[in-house]
Amino acid sequence: MIGLDHYLILAAVLFSIGLYGALTKKNAIAILMSIEILFNSVNLTAVALARHTIPLLLTQQGFELLMTGQAFAVFVVAVAAAEVALGLAIVIAIYRNRQTVDVGKINLLRR
Repeated sequence: MIGLDHYLILAAVLFSIGLYGALTKKNAIAILMSIEILFNSVNLTAVALARHTIPLLLTQQGFELLMTGQAFAVFVVAVAAAEVALGLAIVIAIYRNRQTVDVGKINLLRR
């Protein structure tokens, strides 16, 4: 059976991959993709912790699962979508001016 520790190990591996990619990549789009992996690891952690640690709610019909982790994950997905849209717009604007998306070659103070 898959337990909480399996989910947390997977989330830690995803977080490590995303952090490594965000710190080592030179392509701006690859950095944005690595940040998305970081967000997804946080979502996985929130949903797994909510599923395994929050007790079931007793109602008149029986037990119900509280959806706090899932609701948090929906907000994180919405923020991640806005971040991608804004980040991609900035990358496209920089590419149009500098003809590169290599973050090592981009110097915004120099014309």
